[in-house]
Amino acid sequence: MTAYSAGVAPKGIDPRAVKAMAEIDIDISGNSSKDIDAYPDMEFDYVITLCDHANESCPFFPGKTKRIHKGFDDPPKLAKGAASEEEAMADYRRVRDEIRQYVERFPEGLED
Repeated sequence: MTAYSAGVAPKGIDPRAVKAMAEIDIDISGNSSKDIDAYPDMEFDYVITLCDHANESCPFFPGKTKRIHKGFDDPPKLAKGAASEEEAMADYRRVRDEIRQYVERFPEGLED
């Protein structure tokens, strides 16, 4: 299984996301935020949206593509109301861990 990542409104790499991932030895500092248009001719078996905005804005994928929505909280949105940097990072860590648990169940967890 090969995974690709793209968004409906890419904004760049969030420094707090880089920090949260580095804490579990995953370096995303060299990654870039991509729009779904970066994959114009690709056929996907699954398209998985992780936030409500992506689910509502995701384009139509013809053919055999199965769309699955698994909503997670948006860490940048949560961080806006944080009282401290540590509180903001706690939201990033929680969502990171929730996504990790979801992904670790692939492919069995695709229908959850």
